Order: sequence, then C-alpha cells, then structure tokens
Amino acid sequence: MGKYVLKRILIMIPILIGISFLVQVLVSIAPGDPARSIVGADAEEWEYEKVRTELGLDKPMLVRYWDFIRNVLQGNLGVSFFSKRPIWNEIMTRFPYTIMIALMSVALAVLVGIPLGIFAATNQFTWKDSFAVLLSLITVSMPSFWFALLLVQFFSVKLRWLPVSGIASWQGYILPVVSIALGYAASIMRQMRSNMLEVIRQDYIVTARAKGLSERKVLYKHALKNALIPVVMTIGVLFGMSLGGALIAETIYSLPGLGQFTIAGLQNRDYPVIQGSVLFMSCISITMMLLIDIAFSFIDPRIRSQYTRKRRGAKEDLGRGAA
Repeated sequence: MGKYVLKRILIMIPILIGISFLVQVLVSIAPGDPARSIVGADAEEWEYEKVRTELGLDKPMLVRYWDFIRNVLQGNLGVSFFSKRPIWNEIMTRFPYTIMIALMSVALAVLVGIPLGIFAATNQFTWKDSFAVLLSLITVSMPSFWFALLLVQFFSVKLRWLPVSGIASWQGYILPVVSIALGYAASIMRQMRSNMLEVIRQDYIVTARAKGLSERKVLYKHALKNALIPVVMTIGVLFGMSLGGALIAETIYSLPGLGQFTIAGLQNRDYPVIQGSVLFMSCISITMMLLIDIAFSFIDPRIRSQYTRKRRGAKEDLGRGAA
C-alpha cells in the first residue's frame, strides 16, 4: 500500500505542472494589461514600461513560467501585483472560509442524498420513488447561482431570517452551504439509488433474506456497504467541485474566502493571484482524490487483495526470470 500511495503522489507532480503551465498560457493570452491598470491610461510610456519591468511582464512567457515554478519549489507563490502582499499569506487567511463551506456542503449533501437514495430504492415503482427521482432531476438541472439568488431573495430580503452577505456569525454559512449542497445531494441520491437497486438483487442479499434476517439488517449491514463504494468516489469528485462552487457562492454572498480572492484576481489581471490560487486548489483537489483511493481499499477488501495479487505475481515473475 505504501508503494501505491507513493506512486500516486509521484503522478500528482506532472498533473500539477500541466495545470500550472496551462494557467500561465491562459493568463498570457488573455486580454488586458495589469501594468496599464496600475499606471492608468494617462501615464507616460516610460512609466508604463517601468512598471512592466518591475512586474516581470517584459520577459517571455516561458521565462516567467520558470520563475514561477522556481519560486513554488522554494515555498513562495509570489506577490500580488496590486496589494503587494504575499499570495501564500492571503491564501492562508481566506482558505479556512472556503474549506469550511466545501466540507459543510459535501457533508449536507451526503446526509441528505444517501438516505433519499436508499428510500427511493426500497420504494421502487411507487409514487415515493417517482417523487424522489423527479425532485433530484429538478435540483440537478437548476443552476447553483440562480438558486443562490432565490435563497437570498426569499430568506434574506423578504423574510429577513438570514444575512444577505458576509459571515458575521454561523448563520452566514447557511445560505452558501445550502445553495451548493442541493445539486450535490441530488447527484448522490441518484447514484445511491442506482447502486442500491443493483446490490439488493444480488444472490447474497436473497440468501440473507432467506435466512430470516430483518429487512433493516439486510439493507444496512449487507447491502449498504457495497452500494457505498461507487458513492465514495462521487463524494470525492463533488468535494473538488465544491471548491469551484465556492467561487460562485463567495461572490454572490460576499464572503472573504479564496473564491472571491481568485475572482478579484481574474478581474484585475493579477497573474500571481490567479496562478497561486489555482495551483493551491488543484493540490487540494488531487490530494482529496488520493485520499478517496486509499479509502477505497478499506471499504472494499477486493481492491486490497487485487493489489496484493499483483505484487505477488510480480515477485513470482521476477523469481522465474532469475531461475
């Protein structure tokens, strides 16, 4: 297992390099000039060129990319063009808000989606199943930003129950988390329903029922564990998506998180902010996928045995070759 984890970590390196290079290309070809934004439209040409040189924008793209990678290897994500503050410090200040929203969104989606999926599967071909499926289709199709605006209009403007923006208390997390979690809960519900319907038709489930076990014990002790295996991967993917969803939620609700920081960097053409934020969130997403793969081996013993058989077969081939 240790070699497997090390192999996955090594695979992360070229992926992150590819992401960082793609971001460098995109910010280089994007319209707009941060140096011109800093000096203003009425500045002299020498002032403009001076700022470009100070920011390193006069260098070729590949040279700027190499400077960025070299700084990253030294633990430095650069300095903002506009605020002149270190990107790493800004990320560490804002990331707790983003990760809290992402974790709570996924947790709420799991708490709602898995029970609804089980409920729909155990009531197949009834109005309860049809209603759950219809509700999931509506929520999956609903744009999250539009739903977020509806929540603001109803709970904040009309009812005045929750704050419109900011996180002055725990109530500030409610609307952002719900607006992100609703669509994810529908995805988990549909996945859970499909898996549960497939599992409960297996022979070992029929045998468990024939032994006289209660339906509750059959579902939650025998069927649920195997039905959860694909859902775990879905949850990992949704966590990565929730970081992206936080970009929209933090903008709508004016939250001081990493999403709003990244959007501001995009609007200002603040290249170090864009590169540092995207690279940091990519690291978090890829690390989450690695943790999901490790969790797979504990949930499904077949994965561990498959990995063990591969190692044993490699050793046997090596022994035969030596003989």
